[in-house]
Amino acid sequence: MSTSTPESAAKNTGETAPNPASASNPASGSNPASAANPASAKSAPATIWRWRVVDIVVASVLGVAAGLIFLAWNVGYLGPKALLEPLLPGLQGLLDGPWLFAGVLGGLIIRKAGAAIYVELLAAVVSALIGNQWGGFLTLEAGLVQGLGAELIFLLFFYRRWSLPVAILAGAGAALAGGINNLILWYAGSGTEFTVIYLISTVVSGAVIAGALSWVLARGIAATGALDRFGSGREARVRV
Repeated sequence: MSTSTPESAAKNTGETAPNPASASNPASGSNPASAANPASAKSAPATIWRWRVVDIVVASVLGVAAGLIFLAWNVGYLGPKALLEPLLPGLQGLLDGPWLFAGVLGGLIIRKAGAAIYVELLAAVVSALIGNQWGGFLTLEAGLVQGLGAELIFLLFFYRRWSLPVAILAGAGAALAGGINNLILWYAGSGTEFTVIYLISTVVSGAVIAGALSWVLARGIAATGALDRFGSGREARVRV
């Protein structure tokens, strides 16, 4: 009985013999274990939909804190509004940013599907419960719409991009959704000039205050180590 090696068989058939070492060498780029484990490739996107207890707690703290800021701005915006409205009707949209940041900040920090809606809506709940000049139902409705505007931007990037441009777009998205909502509920029948000026003003305010400033704030909080249990916090540690 004769024995044949893979090399000799390859010579007879004209094929190249496989190299067992390269097949199991991680450096070769083909790892059978990883290729045969599709769950590992899907685990990162899947975690976006699973909220941990710490996610709920931190998102709730952010929502309550943002709601208190909303309450202060409910009164604080009246002075600037009295100056901007006579200057150019519709320019008061520049004051909308402080009501829009909660959802963007929540999304940037928590990085879970629904975080932007949850934090913005919870902030609106706090504002409504303590009381404001717009009433409870319309405050909650506005919070839901504004949070949805930011959430859709994060969804557009599949909850994988958390850069400054994405944050700016999320702030602009919250502002556009909230601005259209305000035009329907509070400025119905407004002329084209007012509508255009108001929408541009509120989108600029949302992009700068709710978007860019929220991104800076999220990075600042992460740099303190308070967010080490979140992807946003671990990213900050890697940069340092």
